[in-house]
Amino acid sequence: MRKKMTVLILGLYGAFHAAPAAAEDLGGGFSVSGSATVVSDYRFRGISQSDKRFAVQAGISLSHESGFYIGTWGSSIDDYVAAGADAEIDLIAGYRHTFGGTTIDAGVLYYYYPGAGPGNTDFVEPYISVAHTFGPATAKITANYAPSQSALTVGAGDEDNLYLAGDLSVGIPETPVTINAHLGHSFGPSYLTIGDEYTDWSLGATFAWRNLSFGIAYVDTDGTFITPSGRNASKAGVVASVGVSF
Repeated sequence: MRKKMTVLILGLYGAFHAAPAAAEDLGGGFSVSGSATVVSDYRFRGISQSDKRFAVQAGISLSHESGFYIGTWGSSIDDYVAAGADAEIDLIAGYRHTFGGTTIDAGVLYYYYPGAGPGNTDFVEPYISVAHTFGPATAKITANYAPSQSALTVGAGDEDNLYLAGDLSVGIPETPVTINAHLGHSFGPSYLTIGDEYTDWSLGATFAWRNLSFGIAYVDTDGTFITPSGRNASKAGVVASVGVSF
């Protein structure tokens, strides 16, 4: 039977999957921000981590005016993701710098799955992204590379994994609506690529009102991953979300 868990994370993370947060000044060049989100389906690189069911997510981050930041983010997941674990907790440390309209962001993610069964399910993944804003639009390219480690194996030793992605967001002038497009490719084989490389993409929109964010997106992949319940976790679907920043 699918385990259910509401994850409330108290730590430090950039809340990548949640609603944008308004940072609170702590003095000394430090600021803190957090967010909580409910999604109709938790998709990680196009693959459902919640068996196409609702998931609860939360994150909090601490950043310094120098550009360094640390944080944590968490989500409820289905137990097929990581040997029976019902939660994913991401720990992150990185550095972000903006010059002109360009932002460079680099750091390291550690994926932790509390309560996972026998075997190593946790893994480390460095990342780097470059984003440029021009007018109401922002374009970003990202590379995530997980070096060889036992959590990624598909039976042929310790495999590594590379994920390359491009994102484009465009704010509609005079409205609180932003259109978002995403294209990514996972190079395998590894556990993260469901045994082979695949491509994921999405198109959606977000609507911001005060400290709330509402989103809807169409997500799809060209891969196939059937969950123990018989659902195709990589099949196209519409994902809705409601988030609050604090």
